[in-house]
Amino acid sequence: MTDAPAPLADPHLVYDPVAGDGPKDVVILGSTGSIGTQAIDLVLRNPDRFRVTGLSANGGRVSLLAEQAHRLRVRTVAVAREDVAGALRDALSARYGAGEPLPEILAGADAATQLAASDCHTVLNGITGSIGLAPTLAALEAGRTLALANKESLIVGGPLVKELAKPGQIIPVDSEHAALFQALAAGTRADVRKLVVTASGGPFRGRTRDELANVTVEDALAHPTWAMGPVITINSATLVNKGLEVIEAHLLYDIPFDRIEVVVHPQSYVHSMVEFTDGSTLAQATPPDMRGPIAIGLGWPERVPDAAPVFDWSKASTWEFFPLDNEAFPSVDLARHVGGLAGTAPAVFNAANEECVEAFRAGALPFNGIIDTVTRVVEEHGTPRTGTSLTVPDVLEAETWARARTRELTARTASAEARA
Repeated sequence: MTDAPAPLADPHLVYDPVAGDGPKDVVILGSTGSIGTQAIDLVLRNPDRFRVTGLSANGGRVSLLAEQAHRLRVRTVAVAREDVAGALRDALSARYGAGEPLPEILAGADAATQLAASDCHTVLNGITGSIGLAPTLAALEAGRTLALANKESLIVGGPLVKELAKPGQIIPVDSEHAALFQALAAGTRADVRKLVVTASGGPFRGRTRDELANVTVEDALAHPTWAMGPVITINSATLVNKGLEVIEAHLLYDIPFDRIEVVVHPQSYVHSMVEFTDGSTLAQATPPDMRGPIAIGLGWPERVPDAAPVFDWSKASTWEFFPLDNEAFPSVDLARHVGGLAGTAPAVFNAANEECVEAFRAGALPFNGIIDTVTRVVEEHGTPRTGTSLTVPDVLEAETWARARTRELTARTASAEARA
């Protein structure tokens, strides 16, 4: 283990691009989403620690974005949809007083990428999907600390991220990886025997593959413990999300796939565990709430007091752990296979899944059809020609092919079901 590459995320290393005694300047990407809104709540409760200088969003919630910008008094607001730039300016004008300068507005597909490279201490990437890759690379190249909640950018561009990231520059924000990050602080890298990633099991825990055949979108969105966006929630129902997290753990901590285990923990109290060579296992536990991991991402190496709820240890509770049913939920095994292939294979896996989730939400694909279709697309892609040498054009080309092929397959499935 000691001769392996240095891990991307190491709690023993602190990267501080802008040393100072005042609040950390923070840029929040994906500010109107679940991660972004909770991050803003944390910032507003800790004005002595954090100051938001820029916000970005897709543009579907212009009024909320303008309200956030005004409340935080940010310098810059970025929106991916150019067609809503005018509406955003109007919404900002309605909130700012007469003669009060409006924040700078960036609009277009690369707006978040521009903002990620702006002058600040930390960039929180809370964007959903592989569109978060370019902002991730921009933040790293600009020398910012990256609080990474956008797992897809690491999945599809792992070698690119690893090439740019300096020791300690990335702090993981996923609850599972923030848990591993904290537990790993208790020992040296040579002491680690295994990473144990926990999964709630989603809304379909305990069901067989046959019992999953006719579940609805509403069923899949009814997550028992977490309140998340629709794409991530459905990924949790298929356990694709857990497969992505296994790849992410491998990339962040340079632990081989055969030493990364997934266990089902319905209560979602233990967010992940590290097993050490002496037989000790350290578990990081809090009630399910993303403000804790966000606080680690923004504040490390300091902890933010009262960032998240705590347990009432005076009350009895039961914590359960079960093995993963790989037959009903084959996505984790598929992710291990894809992660081992490396190159463009993870980008194909992720893009195909994103398309399948949209098809499922639109009623064009059954639930089991999500992972079946992703598996077929991955198989058709074959062994990545690029191996571990990857470029952004490689990723984009692979994603474009995977999305087109997935749409072809889902259209055929929808047509066949319509005829049946």
